Amino acid sequence: MALEVKQTPRVFIYGSLKLPDIPGKSVEEVRAHYANSGQHPELATASVIGPEATSAGMQYTFTRAIGSKG
Repeated sequence: MALEVKQTPRVFIYGSLKLPDIPGKSVEEVRAHYANSGQHPELATASVIGPEATSAGMQYTFTRAIGSKG
């Protein structure tokens, strides 16, 4: 009986949004993709929380950096 290796799906959460995974990219590259694509530029300074095991897969949560200007 041969063993079958399956990769656990990654789930990216930003606020109430579920962002699609980009296979072959690291978590930081996925964050940078969404920040640089113009869809969510605020992700450029976001922190990544996770991974956390859920029934959907390994969940990563993007959280905005909170601070004041100047």
